[in-house]
Amino acid sequence: MSAKRAREREYDFALILTGVRELTTEVENALFEAGCDDATLSVQYGSIYMEFSRTAASLKDAILSGIRDVRKAGIGVDVWRVDGCNLVTLAEIARRVRRSRQLVHQYMTGKRGPGGFPAPECNLTDGQPLWAWCAVSYWLWQNDMIRPEELQDAEIVAAINNALEHAHQRGRNPKLVEEVARAVAQM
Repeated sequence: MSAKRAREREYDFALILTGVRELTTEVENALFEAGCDDATLSVQYGSIYMEFSRTAASLKDAILSGIRDVRKAGIGVDVWRVDGCNLVTLAEIARRVRRSRQLVHQYMTGKRGPGGFPAPECNLTDGQPLWAWCAVSYWLWQNDMIRPEELQDAEIVAAINNALEHAHQRGRNPKLVEEVARAVAQM
């Protein structure tokens, strides 16, 4: 066994697809032939997605190779995003770190833990705040509440989803994306 192969392991992730409206035999066959033979295709809430169990050197390599294989199918299908949301509720944070919602709320308010819990990212005014999982996972990692690999996985999924979203937005309205990018760069 080669040293590279020895460092590889299996990663589970899901990719949400775009560019295809229904799951047909032709779509399934094209994706299988393109290299997605380690994925299961499904439909949920009107979205087609693929659940992969892919062997690679890292989660990043596994996801990026999955995206490449989907695009190789040549049937107009693309990846909308990795199914791993960066915006989370306190309940979702509690679920991910296997702690109670009450304890996570106490971290948020500073009543427990080291303090400095990240502020919510959005929905502040409607009473349903959402936190960026990357920011929360960084705080959790800094305070020895999650393993470094969990932080790294959160950062990888967020970076890939940000790049996919940017590419999709640029495809829909390239002039606006360029205008905003120039304006932000000049600030």
